[in-house]
Formats: sequence, structure tokens, C-alpha cells
Amino acid sequence: MHLGAGPSVFKSADKLRRNPTEAEEILWKHLQDRQMEGVRFRRQHPMKKYIPDFYAHEVKLAKELDGGYHNERVQQFYDRDREEILVEYKIVIIRFSNEEVLYSINQVLDTIRVKIINLKSIKKKK
Repeated sequence: MHLGAGPSVFKSADKLRRNPTEAEEILWKHLQDRQMEGVRFRRQHPMKKYIPDFYAHEVKLAKELDGGYHNERVQQFYDRDREEILVEYKIVIIRFSNEEVLYSINQVLDTIRVKIINLKSIKKKK
């Protein structure tokens, strides 16, 4: 489940967990304790050399919250590289801006809910 993440990635994940952004705190309140379609989410879950903000192994869904720095060219390259690696493991990634979470939380939650339902239905068909 951690895809061979090394000790330094686990250390970074722990640091991120202890210092969440406001948007991460808000979204976590709606995801923790299996509140979203009964799926368990983990915060700042190490995978290879990356740390998705939220991850649900049951449906292989990673969620990223993007601040303004994600518009920078170097960060966009890093994000694409991360997505390619996670997609290799059939992990679905959905991204939201911090502003979407802060100002349109119900739309964000609806999008997540629909994605989970779709992923569960695909899993059942297999």
C-alpha cells in the first residue's frame, strides 16, 4: 500500500499531518471516520516518493488539494510525474484547489461522493 516509500517520505508525511492547511482540516472533517460512503481515508499517506493529501485504499482514490504554488511550472512538472507513477498502480487522482474546499465544500463533497460510488461499482463488476 505504501509502494516502497522510504523512511524520509514517512517522516515528511508525519510532518505534513501535524501541520495541515486550513483546506485540509476542513476536508478531513468530512472524510474521517468513514463518513464518506463508508470508505476509510488516510491523511498524508506515503506512496513511493509522494504523499497524497488523502488516500482511500479500498477504492484506490487519491485526493490532492492544490494551493497557488501548483500553478508554478516546476510544481506542475512534479505533479505530472507524481500522477504518472500513481496511475501506473491504477490509483485515481482528483484535484481540488484550496479555494474550492474553502468556498464550495458541498460541491467538492458531491464530486468525491460520485467518484467513490463509481469506483465501487467498477470494483463490484470485476
